[in-house]
This record gives sequence, C-alpha cells and structure tokens, in this order.
Amino acid sequence: MYAVLDIESTGGKYNEEGITEIAIHRFDGHQVVDQFISLVNPEREIQPFVTKLTGINNKMLRTAPKFHEVAKRIVEITEGAVLVAHNAQFDYRILRTEFRRLGYDFQRKTLCTVDLSKKLIPDAESHSLGKLVRSLGIPMSDRHRANGDAIATLKLFRLLLDKDSDKRILTEVIREETEGELSPTQLDIVSELPSETGVYYMHDRDGEIIFLGKTKNAKKRVNQHFTNVGQLARKLQKETKKVSFERTGSELVAILKEYEEMQKTRPKHNQVAKKKLFSHVLNFYQNGTDHITLEIVKHRFKKQRNIGFNGIPSAKSFLKKISEEYNLCPDTLALASNGTNLTPANNCINHNNAEEFNLKLEEAFLKYSINQKNIAILDKGRELGERSFILIREGVLKGYGYVELNHQINNIHILESITTPMTSDDNTTFIVESYLRKNDHLKILELTPTD
Repeated sequence: MYAVLDIESTGGKYNEEGITEIAIHRFDGHQVVDQFISLVNPEREIQPFVTKLTGINNKMLRTAPKFHEVAKRIVEITEGAVLVAHNAQFDYRILRTEFRRLGYDFQRKTLCTVDLSKKLIPDAESHSLGKLVRSLGIPMSDRHRANGDAIATLKLFRLLLDKDSDKRILTEVIREETEGELSPTQLDIVSELPSETGVYYMHDRDGEIIFLGKTKNAKKRVNQHFTNVGQLARKLQKETKKVSFERTGSELVAILKEYEEMQKTRPKHNQVAKKKLFSHVLNFYQNGTDHITLEIVKHRFKKQRNIGFNGIPSAKSFLKKISEEYNLCPDTLALASNGTNLTPANNCINHNNAEEFNLKLEEAFLKYSINQKNIAILDKGRELGERSFILIREGVLKGYGYVELNHQINNIHILESITTPMTSDDNTTFIVESYLRKNDHLKILELTPTD
C-alpha cells in the first residue's frame, strides 16, 4: 500500500516551516482507495515568494483547520503505507516536524519518485516533476498546489511501477522510517548555516577538510549531503563533525574559490580535476584567406586566439548565439558548427563580405573572451551596499575582492591593493569566460593601467 502525497509549506528557516496545504492519495498499486485534501492554517506567516509560487496567501488560511485538527486523519490514511512523493525527504521532514510539535513520533517508510525515476529513466533531460511529466506526456494541472502535484506524482508513479515489472528497483529505493533523518549533531550543523552563496567545508573529528563545494544556498546543500543516499553521502554523514562556511555573495567568486582551494587542500572525498576543465576550443584564425576561419578542436590543439568549451554541443550552441547576435550567415560557420541547422537571417553577413565578416567575429571574440583585457567584473557582494569584483589584468586572473565605494573601482592599482590573489591558469580562464557567456547581466568595468 502506498500514500502518494504532496505538501505546500510556508517557507522560512529550516525546521521552522509550517504546512499550508496537503494532499494524500492512498493507492493500492492499482487504484486510489482513499484520499485527503485540505488547506492547513500554519499559524505563521507565509513567505512572499511562496505565495507568488503557489497562489496560497495568509487570508485563504485563516479559516482552514490547524494541523492538530487534521493530524489524526493523516495518521489513518497513511497507516501501513509507504509514503511516496517527489523529493520525499522534504515532505517527510515537514510532516515529522509538525507531529513532533504535537508530541507524536510519526514514522513511515518513504519512496522518492526522483530516486526511482533516475534509476528507471536515467536519460531524462530533467528529473524535476514538471519537466519530467511533460517529457512523458503526462497531463498536469494546478502546478505548485498540493493536489495538482500529488496527482501528477501518482500518474508518474504508476508509469514507473509498470517499468519496474519485477519491483526489484522499487524495493531498492524504499527508505526505512528513520533513514535520511538528521542526527541531533547534523541538525545543529544545518541550523547554523545561512541560506547564502559561498563555499562550504566539511571537517572530520580532527578538523581536516574532507569535502568542500560551492553553493548558492549553504543550508540547503549541506542538508542534501546529510539526507541523500549513495556511497559519498554515507561517507560524509559518518565522518563530518563540523561544517564551516565562507560567504562570497558572488557565485563566480565561489566557483573560483572552490577550484583553487580544491587544488590546494585536495579533500579526500572530492574528485579533484587533474586536467583541463574544458574538452574543446573554438579557434579564431586566418590561414591564407581574407576572412577569419572558425574551427572547433580538442584543447590539445589549442592556438592563441580561442575560447574553451566543455564539449562540442556547447561550442555549437555558442556559434548559434553569435550567428544570431551578429547577423552572421549560418553557412559561413558550417565548418565549425558541423552542419548545425540554423535559419539564415535576411541580409546576413557571409565570407563574401570579408571585411565586415571579420569585424563581427572580432567583436564576438572581444565580447566573450578575456584575452589581453584589463577589466573588473562586478557582481553581488556579501551584504547590502557591497559589491564583489574579479580582477583581470592583461587577460590573466589576479584575484577577487570587495568594495563599497565607487572610487575604489576606477583605478587598477587601487583594486590590486585590495585584491585577494588567486592562481591563474587555463581552467580559471575557462571558468570566467563560460560564466560570462551564461550571465550577461554582470557589469564589466574596463580599466586603464597607469604605471
């Protein structure tokens, strides 16, 4: 017997959330035999972003039953059943927290349809509920409402049950009642972490760093480590005694710090890159012709004027982007794009107009490469009124820092004096350039060096 459910919560601090809506469908493997759907008064404010996402507001819940009024019904409809949910650890944790507030130890086995779908549909582009059900042709309505998501999860679960004909995989992903629960020590660790961007460090009993990573939400990421299944997760859950965290504000600073510190400390549970982070480069060169030639090659054939990519598809996507952005005829990029299907724009620029063609490619290279540039890349700071910067001098990463005043960022020597140095190599160039390609909202400040 299964209890397929979905919960909407207030949002807020970890383990302080409340339930705003719950939907449970008791399913015997063939049909739904019972169901319970209700709004719930959480007796606390809903976070504005949750209201925007779900449409549930505080006014709607004023007359809704409180959790203690629906608790008995939840116990009854889930009795003797495995709880099934998409990201089941979230729903189970929220339920257990609410029952603890009532002095009741609610325990059920759980099954996560994310874990099950990853095993049965490993090639899916995404395992998020919305994208996964759409890719499988499963109709979905009332997204981000408890019953809409619960019905979608039920339909997905039916399909997965059919795929797992001997139920061997199903058995493998069912978690015991307390599996994935945080220990008191882990709860303390997670509760002290902020929901901010930066780099986190997991330490063993001797204080040694055994794992580090960058994240946009430290609390959420470390909680995932403590509740995930798998060989790495089990090692981290067993060995981690402390987690420290350094705020960066900027995701790019976090990515660069993660790379550099991983090279220095080489934590035993991280897979430290021993080679290039990129597999191919797009070369810009002239080889006895009037026009610039573009060529995608493996990084070992790298020439001086190039941009790195992690795979040929990524390089082709970039070519499509500059074809559209600079009105370049797709067929002029055929050598590099290897026949990528692009629709030519009207009056697009091709090899026949070599001067203009070359000019556009130079503009593209100048925009998306840091080669020989003196720039500061400005991004979010760690607090209000502060900005982070990445300093590039003559195309080389010099480091990062933080500023509050405008006069600090208009002189390269002032910036260098407040910069925390970082090691530069081909990988850091790739990290910066690939980040800039994906985040064109960042402000780039051109600097004029003065001796």
